[in-house]
Amino acid sequence: MFAFGERVEGYDGLMFNEREVRAAAGIVFLFAFMAFMSGFLTGNNEPTKLMVSVFLFDFFIRIFINPKYSPSMVLGRWVVNNQKPEYTDAAPKRWAWSFGFILAAIMFYLVVLNEIRGPINILTCALCLGLLFFEAVFGICAGCKVYNLVHDKKVKHCPGEVCDLTRARAPIQRLNLIQKSIFVLVIVALFYLAFGGIINFLIFGE
Repeated sequence: MFAFGERVEGYDGLMFNEREVRAAAGIVFLFAFMAFMSGFLTGNNEPTKLMVSVFLFDFFIRIFINPKYSPSMVLGRWVVNNQKPEYTDAAPKRWAWSFGFILAAIMFYLVVLNEIRGPINILTCALCLGLLFFEAVFGICAGCKVYNLVHDKKVKHCPGEVCDLTRARAPIQRLNLIQKSIFVLVIVALFYLAFGGIINFLIFGE
């Protein structure tokens, strides 16, 4: 029962199904974002307290018992169980999820035990949400990247084979000049819409 990762034929060491991990991250992100916005917009911290407690419990099971028994991972496995697994090494995930557990413990102390409100809560929540978002949407595990920096034994199996630095990008992955130009124009337009009034005031005094 107590384990971190699962044995998969043809792979050395313990593995995770990356699709399941990303699904679980997306599920946690969704409920955490709703709880955060509820507290931010209404001032009612009860949903946040509940989500922080569940978050801490979920990550406790992931790290200290077995990830496949955590509620979010169970739901994530069920949601993607008809998709072909994408295997990734388990070891870096413990490192990454430890960050999540520490952040959840900080929030539990601040919000649940002491009902402290302020910038520290917002920053901690924003960091949690950011890490979950990047994991779920882009498959980027920040903690996994830190793992590779501090361990001599590098990860062999990474999501999307990002560990293979010799792999060249396929043509479908490259950006042409038109795509880059569209992106730059959108960013400039959004920046102007957000700060155009300030820019006009500073330049033209209007």
